Amino acid sequence: MLDNLEKFCNLKRDIAEINIDPLQRAGILTPEARAALLEWGDGYSVCDFCAGRLDLIKTPPIEEFVHGVLPEFLGTDEVRVTHGAREGKFAAMHALCEKGDFVVMDGNAHYTTVLAAERAGLKIEYASSSKEPDYAISAEGYIQAIERAYEQKGNVSLAVLTYPDGNYGNLPDARAIADAAHDYSVPLLLNGAYAIGRMPVNARDLGADIIVGSGHKSMAASGPVGVLGATEEYAKAIFRLSSTKKNKEVELLGCTVRGAPLLTLMASFPAVVERVRHWPEEVEKARWFSAEMEKLGMSQQGERPHNHDLMFFLAENLYQISLTAKKGRYFLYRDLKERGICGIKPGLTRQFKLSTYGLAREELEKVLQAFGEIIESHRPA
Repeated sequence: MLDNLEKFCNLKRDIAEINIDPLQRAGILTPEARAALLEWGDGYSVCDFCAGRLDLIKTPPIEEFVHGVLPEFLGTDEVRVTHGAREGKFAAMHALCEKGDFVVMDGNAHYTTVLAAERAGLKIEYASSSKEPDYAISAEGYIQAIERAYEQKGNVSLAVLTYPDGNYGNLPDARAIADAAHDYSVPLLLNGAYAIGRMPVNARDLGADIIVGSGHKSMAASGPVGVLGATEEYAKAIFRLSSTKKNKEVELLGCTVRGAPLLTLMASFPAVVERVRHWPEEVEKARWFSAEMEKLGMSQQGERPHNHDLMFFLAENLYQISLTAKKGRYFLYRDLKERGICGIKPGLTRQFKLSTYGLAREELEKVLQAFGEIIESHRPA
């Protein structure tokens, strides 16, 4: 096999003109970040400036970024950069919980929250969502979940809220859920992987004790990279120093992102701060797009009116087409690609997610036109 490696030298990306994938819409690099990617792409490219603590490097201005602007942006006392939101969740769970403790999380939680809890040796109690089509999460659900854990003689050491969830784009009442958790002396971790960098999020205002975000999902960074913030009370445990390697933080294994992911996160940050100010326009655009999709026979699931760019649609009409169309359930991916649109996973027709974030009205009109043409082209003669 080592005699035929040419395929690894020409790695091109096949992407359409308009990408509506929720994972990627808010992770598209700014021009400044693309320049930083080339400048700092070499492995360990910042380490020759390091005196032992990654977050204290002054040139490039990592210290100012991590200890100055990020805490203000997130509304926390301390922040560190991680390899992603999932690593931040695990670090918090491992630092704050004992094996066998309960963590309460919403029924719409991302799978990585579940894996982080499993890796930390924790039991899970879910705050159930309401039934379809809303799939709503409430403070009452958290209260009931905490009570169920106590009935099992368990210790609830952490609550996690997905804000918004990655399925339906629902934004629960984080403040009410934080207050409910605090009534039981349980800290709240806010998973803002689809929020931080897209919309205004302030952990202090929302009552969150810990918050995580994703640079590659929502902060226009190359990734994998994330942010982890905490109040002073919990930062002491999460960012504790090693007893043997005096300047290394245990939960972060000393240093995290070293190079291009961190520098692209920094280079995009001014643009990210600016675009967050325009969040109401993104919500208005998403609501308009959802209404137009429903005119084509699809049904948006999740909260209404919708408050996020990530949307989940049921499309029974497209599923019926897939039963007779050439290439079956892959017809939608193919037909959209032919019209310059990607982002819906191959094989999905009956239900799918998409995002309108950062797309111009004209681009979204093209997406709507494509769906309309596809539906019309498959009507029986």
